[in-house]
Amino acid sequence: MLRILLILLSLGVLNLHSAESPSFRHDVLPIISKAGCNTGGCHGALAGKGGFRLSLFGYNPDADYLALTREARGRRVEMSDPGSSLFLTKPSGALAHKGGKRFDVDSEDYRILASWIAAGCPAPTAEDIKITGLEISPAENSLRPGQTMQLSVKARYSDGRERDITRWAKFTSTDETVASVDAAGNLTVLGSGQGAITAWFSSQIVIARVVVPYPNKLAPDVFTNAPKSGFIDDLVLEQLQKLNLPPSPSASDGAFIRRAYLDTIGRLPTPEETRRFISETSPGKFERLADLLLARPEFIDYWTYKWSDVLLLSGAKLRPAAINAYYQWIRNQVAANTPWDELARGVVTSRGSTLEQGAANFFAVHQDPETMAENVSQAFLSLSINCAKCHNHPLEKWTNDQYYAFANLFARVRSKGWGGDPRSGDGLRTLYVETRGDLLQPRTGKAQPPAPLDAPPLAADSTEDRREALAQWLTAPENPYFARSIANRIWANFLGTGIVESVDDLRVSNPASNEKLLTALADHLRKNHYDLKSLMRQILTSQTYRRSSQALAENAAEHRYYSHFYPRRLMAEVMSDAIGDITSVRDAYTEIALNDGSSEKTTAYNSETRALQLQDSAVRSYFLKTFGRNARDITCECERSNQPSLVQVLNLSNGTTINDKLSAPTSRITHVLAVNNPSEQILADAWLLCLSRSPTKEESEPFLKLLAEAKPEDKRLVVEDLYWSLLTSREFLFQH
Repeated sequence: MLRILLILLSLGVLNLHSAESPSFRHDVLPIISKAGCNTGGCHGALAGKGGFRLSLFGYNPDADYLALTREARGRRVEMSDPGSSLFLTKPSGALAHKGGKRFDVDSEDYRILASWIAAGCPAPTAEDIKITGLEISPAENSLRPGQTMQLSVKARYSDGRERDITRWAKFTSTDETVASVDAAGNLTVLGSGQGAITAWFSSQIVIARVVVPYPNKLAPDVFTNAPKSGFIDDLVLEQLQKLNLPPSPSASDGAFIRRAYLDTIGRLPTPEETRRFISETSPGKFERLADLLLARPEFIDYWTYKWSDVLLLSGAKLRPAAINAYYQWIRNQVAANTPWDELARGVVTSRGSTLEQGAANFFAVHQDPETMAENVSQAFLSLSINCAKCHNHPLEKWTNDQYYAFANLFARVRSKGWGGDPRSGDGLRTLYVETRGDLLQPRTGKAQPPAPLDAPPLAADSTEDRREALAQWLTAPENPYFARSIANRIWANFLGTGIVESVDDLRVSNPASNEKLLTALADHLRKNHYDLKSLMRQILTSQTYRRSSQALAENAAEHRYYSHFYPRRLMAEVMSDAIGDITSVRDAYTEIALNDGSSEKTTAYNSETRALQLQDSAVRSYFLKTFGRNARDITCECERSNQPSLVQVLNLSNGTTINDKLSAPTSRITHVLAVNNPSEQILADAWLLCLSRSPTKEESEPFLKLLAEAKPEDKRLVVEDLYWSLLTSREFLFQH
């Protein structure tokens, strides 16, 4: 033993002036994690590797300690001869190892592990100091393509100490087009933009930002003379100047009114509304338009539909009467402009009859505490905590214990009704809360003390409804996620791209493209008592929202910083309604699809029902399904697809959606021909209806010639072709 101690002293492993030995939790586990030993492809796999299993990413230190020191008769560590321990000989390459060589014998990792074994393999305890945070430096820097930089990371501990843990941190770049980073934290700049490097250590995350200006030659007054209408423009222009990106000029009045109508109420402006707005020259026209749209009845339809996506209104899970109660509750909140924090509290603490208290259907949809917790987190915090159900989150700070502490808040939620088949009867369930009951943490077999994320635990023996404490924490001004989540969702609706993208992924390791802007939007909501219309008005009246979608040569490459407006395809329901408005023929919604593939008839909708007025995502519609409507199976914007497909192209070009509506006896074409307006008027009305602008000379001349040469019996076909060409154009199909 003396010989081993002398060797360890010579290697610098032991320090006789220090009574401390390496910690399993803070020294051994980070080495294992950085070496990749506990990943899903190695010993962290469900069945382990080579008879040796570790918890994934080290989420269970106690189990890992037992696996290393007790399993297989403790043969993996030799306290009397650390150098012969399998724990050292295999990863150092002294013995054959399927995982290959992970570190050298003369490395610091080897010395730390040997020192821990020589000290008797001290176990992790509840009294171990805790990591209170990480610090990365430099936290932000401005660099040029080709430049490199070494990042360093320090860990802060509960006893006040700090420690450089750079060599054991896991580094990841959030945007490889801007900067890359190697395992040692060496950053290399690859292109222009704003990138971020995340460092992960012991379930803690820290971010370093790198700003790489675009190589544009801009006059100094590009930003000083740019129009501004409030704090949004100030913060967007501040970032554009930092990135050396010029803002595009404002869109035309016709393009803007079309954009504002579609984003705010989900429908196109009429030709009369477009003409009136374009001809108006008095100051304040944009502010008046915003106020008009926010007061329109279609606003209620549109935003009720949007929140129905988030809150999962689906006939696949609820009976029609329950769906109606749930839908009407949401609609009433939108109509009353209920503050978002009140709406969230109403959902989270709901109880009673699902037919009388519509919000109670949120819990009727979710049948277990874990699902309730996951969907509350996703809907109101934009945080996906699902990964932490089985292990500590690999890219976030949420631990397995935090997951079960959060889910335990819902363990006492109960319901009665429905009997066996949830699709039988009228869907009546009665939601109530027990005074006792807990959700067990599978890893320990014990109940995890109930607690909101990042909040102190509640008293386990309290008989109060735990959801009340959750609602208070959820909507508290100091909650770092609640206001940011809804602000980001609103912003993405109007600007097409979230400041955090995707909007359901507000984790620390997915940083905002403009942190100051997102913080300001969230602060605005808090100061205005979560009045969503107030935030929408700020966006609608900003110069940022008013910018043209025509990119400049200097800003065409960017898609995150709002130097111009980003075109995007219309969402399925808005497109369907727009086609119906233009052709004067709507789809019939007569069936609801069931989970078993069958369907049942519904009389809930009539011939005037718009797609945005559908209560139920299970209503059969080939068009809506083809164009990617949200199926509302999970709370995630990823459920809605804007990806183009060949089926969509065929549907528009020669399918029934447009062609049958144009040729129907009740279509607009019949009315256009009956009025017998001049050809120039027919074209002007068609362009205003579909595109909110007048046709150019190059666009109108071919159709004027066709109309002039057409025989009376062929004129309808020409007009139908005219409308078909507009309805299948990219300018119509895209928001721009």
